[in-house]
Amino acid sequence: MRDGAEHFLATAGYGAARREPLPSDASFRRYVRLHGGPRPALLMDAPPPQEDTRPFLHVAAHLVRIGLSAPEVIAADTARGFLLIEDLGRDTMAARLDAGADPRPLYLDAAEALAALHAVPPPDGLPAWDAPRMAETAAATFLDWWWPAIFGAKPAASVATAFRAAIHATVAPFAARGFVHRDFFPANLMPLPDRAPPRRIGILDFQDAACGHPAYDLVSLVEDARRDVPDDLREAAIARYLAHREVDAGEFRAAMAAHAAQRHLRVAALWVRLARRDGKPAYLVHGPRCWALLERALQHPATARLKTFLDAQVPAHLRANPPPLRDTAA
Repeated sequence: MRDGAEHFLATAGYGAARREPLPSDASFRRYVRLHGGPRPALLMDAPPPQEDTRPFLHVAAHLVRIGLSAPEVIAADTARGFLLIEDLGRDTMAARLDAGADPRPLYLDAAEALAALHAVPPPDGLPAWDAPRMAETAAATFLDWWWPAIFGAKPAASVATAFRAAIHATVAPFAARGFVHRDFFPANLMPLPDRAPPRRIGILDFQDAACGHPAYDLVSLVEDARRDVPDDLREAAIARYLAHREVDAGEFRAAMAAHAAQRHLRVAALWVRLARRDGKPAYLVHGPRCWALLERALQHPATARLKTFLDAQVPAHLRANPPPLRDTAA
C-alpha cells in the first residue's frame, strides 16, 4: 500500500484488519477489502493527482440524501487520496449475472433506481456533460487513438473539426441539466435484496458524475459496452424507467440514440487507447460489441449528422478494432 495508508487505517480503527486487494479496473483507483475491523469496510486508494476523492464524497452525500443506496463514508483523507467506505458486499450485479442469476429483476430494479436518481435535481458543483465536452472526450479516443491505429496518422485538421461538429450536432438538441452517473452499468451496481426499491440497488463508482441528459445513463445500463443485453430485456428496462419518469417517451428514445452513438464510438476507441497506451489489450474483446451498438444507434434519425460524417470518412468495413501491433523485436 502507498505511504500513509497504514496510519490512515490505524487512526480509523482498522490497523489490525486483514487486507484483501480487489481486482483493479481501467482507472488509477485501487480497493482493498478489510476483514476484522469494527464493521465491514473497503479502503479506496485514489492517488493524487490522477484521482480526486472529493467528488466521491460530494456525490455520495447527495445519493444518501435523496434516499438511494450508496456506501457510507467512514473516514476520509482527501489530501492523500484515502477513503474508508462501507462494504456493501462482494456480489455486484455483474457478478450475479455472470453466475447465472435471472437478469430481469436485476435490470428492472436498476432501472427503477436510475429513475429515482434522475427524478431529483443534481447537486451543485457537478461538471458539465454537454455537447462540447462530449465532442472533446470522443475526439480524445476516436481521433487520437483509433484513427491513427487504422489510418497510420492522425486525421487532418478539417476532418477533426468535422468530427467534433458532428458529435456536437448529434447531442446538442438534447441539452439537459440532470444528474448523469456516466458509468451506470452492472459492474458499478450492487444488488441489496433486503432493501426496498429504489434502495434495492447500491450505486458505486459515481465520482465522475456530471450534469447532462439522463438518457446517457439508461444507455449505459441497457446497451452495456461489456456484456450483451437481449432486446426484450432492454425494452423491459426502458419501459420500467419511463414508467417512473414524467418524460416524453419518443423524445427520450431519440436522446438515447444520440447519446448511444457518442458513447459507443468513444468507448470502442477507448479500448484501443487502453491496449496501446496502458498495456491492457484484454479490453479489445469488447470492441465488436461497441461497434455493433454504434451501428444500431446510427439507424435513428437523431444520429444523422454523425452517420453522414462516418459514411464519408470511415467505410463500414473499417469500423472495427485495429489490427494487432506487429512485434518489432522479432
